Amino acid sequence: KSSQSVKEVHTVEPRTREDFLQYSCQLTLDPNTAHQHLRLSEGNREVSNVRGKWSYPDHPERFEYWAQVLCREGLSGCCYWEVEWSGNDHISIAVSYKEMSRKGRGNGRGLGCNDKSWGLRCSPFSYSFRHNNKCTETPVPSSSRIGVYLDHRAGTLSFYSISDTMTLLHRVQTTFTQPLYPGFRVGVRSSVKLCDLE
Repeated sequence: KSSQSVKEVHTVEPRTREDFLQYSCQLTLDPNTAHQHLRLSEGNREVSNVRGKWSYPDHPERFEYWAQVLCREGLSGCCYWEVEWSGNDHISIAVSYKEMSRKGRGNGRGLGCNDKSWGLRCSPFSYSFRHNNKCTETPVPSSSRIGVYLDHRAGTLSFYSISDTMTLLHRVQTTFTQPLYPGFRVGVRSSVKLCDLE
């Protein structure tokens, strides 16, 4: 009879914004992944969907159908970042394994719509967490600034609303097996900006 040992990981999530800022990471959007309707600006720290068609060169990592973009950096430790979003359409704030499929029209290519990505979908009237095409409704915050905390080893991913206080919107507990790349899906006439935390 074989025995199986289970190693428990005990971790304490930061409590205050100052605690979270100790884990802040500098992220940049990867133009090689950006869908042709997405415009990158501010030193590849902001992305907008202006419905124009940008002349990006062909690239195997480019999203072909969904208006999405990933960051250059693959994360595997404790990391924290904040984004500010605007617009009347929805956006998604997500993390993804690099191997997530980029080509084709299938719904499984959307961030949060497969087993290789996790995302918070935000619109002016509804917020929801999505993974593997399963949807969990979350509270709608008053602020459009969202903080994301990843503890890769502990398998936790948390989304916070940032205003005068930090309000937890959703936390997932799972097992991450590869580095995670922050990414965004951006609806028409909407934009997402990576916030400077230093």
